[in-house]
Amino acid sequence: MDFDYDLFVIGGGSGGVRAARVSSQAGAKVGLAEEYRMGGTCVIRGCVPKKLMVYASQFSELLEDAKGYGWSVGETSFDWTKFMSVKNPEIDRLEGIYRKNLGGAGVEIFDHRATVTGAHEVTLADGTTYTTKHILVATGGWPFVPDVPGAQHAITSNEILSLAAQPMRVLVVGGGYIASEFACILNGMGSKVTQFYRGVQILRGFDGDVQNHVAEEMRKKGVDLRVSTDVAKIEKTPVGLVVTDTTGGTLVVDQVLYATGRTPNSANLGLEALGVAMRDNGAIEVDKWSQTNIPSIFAVGDVTDRVALTPVAIREGQAFAETIFKSNRMAADHTVIPTAVFTQPEIGTVGMSQEEAEASGHDVEIYRTTFRGMYHIIAERDEKMLMKLIVDKTSRVVLGVHIVGHSAGEMIQMVGIAVKMGATKEQFDATVAVHPTAAEELVTMKEPVKEAGA
Repeated sequence: MDFDYDLFVIGGGSGGVRAARVSSQAGAKVGLAEEYRMGGTCVIRGCVPKKLMVYASQFSELLEDAKGYGWSVGETSFDWTKFMSVKNPEIDRLEGIYRKNLGGAGVEIFDHRATVTGAHEVTLADGTTYTTKHILVATGGWPFVPDVPGAQHAITSNEILSLAAQPMRVLVVGGGYIASEFACILNGMGSKVTQFYRGVQILRGFDGDVQNHVAEEMRKKGVDLRVSTDVAKIEKTPVGLVVTDTTGGTLVVDQVLYATGRTPNSANLGLEALGVAMRDNGAIEVDKWSQTNIPSIFAVGDVTDRVALTPVAIREGQAFAETIFKSNRMAADHTVIPTAVFTQPEIGTVGMSQEEAEASGHDVEIYRTTFRGMYHIIAERDEKMLMKLIVDKTSRVVLGVHIVGHSAGEMIQMVGIAVKMGATKEQFDATVAVHPTAAEELVTMKEPVKEAGA
């Protein structure tokens, strides 16, 4: 059978774009449909604009710290409108690069929503239908907002990126990395920030020492972090949004920002009608080759709910293209993934947490240090770094590394290579320290803590 395309990709985010471009470069005829903007969550609604906001928010402390180093700093203020006027063109520029790279590779772009109407058929919103040998669904995820009274008055991480004015009183709801990052961003920009999390501690799933350290530092910086607390209802009034919490208290804010997780963006794509297997949360079920139970249909990225990180989606898209169009059978590796959380202070982590290592049966040694960095001493800022190694006592392999502090994300990228290679504690110890740096602590911690968790 002759098809209109060898591959049709639904979704113009990181995973879909990588798969489309590499497949086209390998000689496949490729079409790609994106209903909104090219670049997906990362470029348009996530990593990139968020990181620019992180940079902007950090200047409040940098300007204060400069005084400790002899600089005379006058009155300062943050201009939300000015920042947005430079942030938005940068997002436009990056979207243009995505389009240019796809076009240069020979991919045909359709600025339409597409649905799957057959095992080898997709239909655009304008009614046009195309046949294709392979279909790749890469539609990402979407913010989840719980069904509470008044939830329609709240915004998500999508809308906060394009608000016309800075909300000066903000409630952030959630305890994951997105909630905690935006609480820090808005606090750094000068907003009065309250954060609710229904659990006992923010950053569930991270190492316990990391959770506690970041929560303490966020509070020291001015975030009113309240755990074991959730929203009961939101009411719009002339004085602002009145939030009643589950403890019976009330709070008046300008905005309620929900960051309570993301769900796979798989609804109304036609997948259910075709019998594509999906999990209860809407995630598309795939095997290690990113293939669904319908042999011609594949899926990569957040819509599969494997590891919701942009670099992982890119790896999955690359592996798909290598396997299907380059005769190089490849499965994405979802183990030992380094990642960063751009809270303030920043988190860098790779491998197992202490809790994971102990639960999986490892007899572990814990190496941990907290210290006030040289930079903060002169700036007279009471902020501490945390560095922690999880080591298997028997094999001496470093199972996990956890860093909290300035440039943690940069450090963990390099440390991640060693952990991925299975480096031992003695190999860390044999590495000469780079002095004076904070990172040298990773290779100079000689004595384990007396007992795990102490």
